[in-house]
Amino acid sequence: MLCYRSQRDIGANPSSGLPGAAAIEADVDRRVKTSEDFAVCYVDLDNFKAYNDYYGYIYGDKVIRMTATIIRDTVLDLVQDGFIGHIGGDDFVFNVPSLKSVLVSESIIDTFDKMIVAKYNDSDIKRGFIEVANRAGYAERFPIMTISIAIFPNRKVRFTHLGEISHMMADLKKYTKSYPGSNYRVERRAKY
Repeated sequence: MLCYRSQRDIGANPSSGLPGAAAIEADVDRRVKTSEDFAVCYVDLDNFKAYNDYYGYIYGDKVIRMTATIIRDTVLDLVQDGFIGHIGGDDFVFNVPSLKSVLVSESIIDTFDKMIVAKYNDSDIKRGFIEVANRAGYAERFPIMTISIAIFPNRKVRFTHLGEISHMMADLKKYTKSYPGSNYRVERRAKY
């Protein structure tokens, strides 16, 4: 146990203190090898880059820490053996039993939506957006930050490793983010 904890802590993300990519992969591999019924849930913040550019990296880092706390506390409150990891930037992963994935995701979304407004100036909340220059130098409007969760159950279609999930994860993440507001989507396609 000490060896696992030492390895996990070495790979911890400095912004959140959560385990990093190596620990995420190890947790998925362990669950796959034991044929556990679980879901890999990929969390991404919508419009985080614009927020970070507008308010500055110090405030962006506070949003990352707040999000990590929301995910960690929600998962651990609802699932005793859940796993929470931080890929980097505004990307997180949590692994929970498939049947709990929607409940956990809805709880994370509800808490995030209530708390994110405190990270904006009142005038920006009133307007409902911030204006940030895009790469071409033109002002672009970005709505108040939301959260998207892509859920990959390892139930009907069994995955053998994280690499199989990652390809589908990229598609579902993009699809989930295409919807306005905070939301989640459950992968229903068969493996590629």
